Amino acid sequence: MPKKPKKQQQSGGTPATVALTAAGVPFTVHSYDHDPSHPSYGEEAAEAMGVSPDRVFKTLVADVDGALTVAVVPVAGSLDLKALATAAGGKRAAMADPALAERTTGYVRGGISPLGQRKMLPTVLDASASTHDTICVSAGRRGLEVELAPTDLAHLTKAVLAPIARA
Repeated sequence: MPKKPKKQQQSGGTPATVALTAAGVPFTVHSYDHDPSHPSYGEEAAEAMGVSPDRVFKTLVADVDGALTVAVVPVAGSLDLKALATAAGGKRAAMADPALAERTTGYVRGGISPLGQRKMLPTVLDASASTHDTICVSAGRRGLEVELAPTDLAHLTKAVLAPIARA
């Protein structure tokens, strides 16, 4: 019996942009040519878009006391795992296995979006996001970012805002 073709998303959208459109949230998509040799996906995005790295946020998946948790922090800094554990109501946090993060979110590493994930995970957004009118996060694939208000991102992901980034 032949396999059913995968359902195409309209207009080449990703699950993240489809979720934003469905929610009626204003957003802007930024596309750039991804360079696989660049050492940092987030810094590459900031450079390619000409946006300050403190306004471009990376999506990281961590394990907090056995539960996968999404951390969204500026690409200019790094994730403070102790602060994430505290913000998520746990004791210990460690970075999740990349293959597990990809399977659970439905996205590939370097293109994991906090939006439109296969399974909605608890999310913590770094408090610095609230100092900007808009921030950029992955739109669901390498070379594609979405710009939106941090309040909209927090609302759609049910995120907790907490200081989880280190400079």
